[in-house]
Amino acid sequence: MKYITATSDMADAIHDVLHTSIKTIYPMYYPKEVVDFFCKHHSNEHVLDGIKSGNMGVLVDNNVIIGTGCFDHNHITGVYVLPACQNRGYGSYIMNCLENQIAKTHDTAFLDASLPAACLYEHRSYKTVGQGMYELENDVKLVYEIMEKKLKVK
Repeated sequence: MKYITATSDMADAIHDVLHTSIKTIYPMYYPKEVVDFFCKHHSNEHVLDGIKSGNMGVLVDNNVIIGTGCFDHNHITGVYVLPACQNRGYGSYIMNCLENQIAKTHDTAFLDASLPAACLYEHRSYKTVGQGMYELENDVKLVYEIMEKKLKVK
């Protein structure tokens, strides 16, 4: 298993990880409008933008991409692991890699926590510092936790 910087030839596999995870896990927590919002947000263009930033990585096991993570400055913008590979520590491994990268230039990491991932982040010492909300179609609201973790002790 290794976590490496994503390249453009990995875009389809990353898109598959994102959409498989969202379509499998999110319906257990969210209405259809929220699932559709996340799928639309994680478009092919969005994946390519993440790759171009140099801040998107993939977790590879047996030459198969099983997870992905991305950050922007000190904001972790996504961590996804294929549902068949969850609960094996892969998400924590990706988080370690992202936090180590962020810690090179920042004291604190931030993220927007989805309901399925909030417990993972709490176990990693993230604290809720606020809530965010998107208004979606059909009067559906996507509410999420804004969380932070001190990476360096001053």
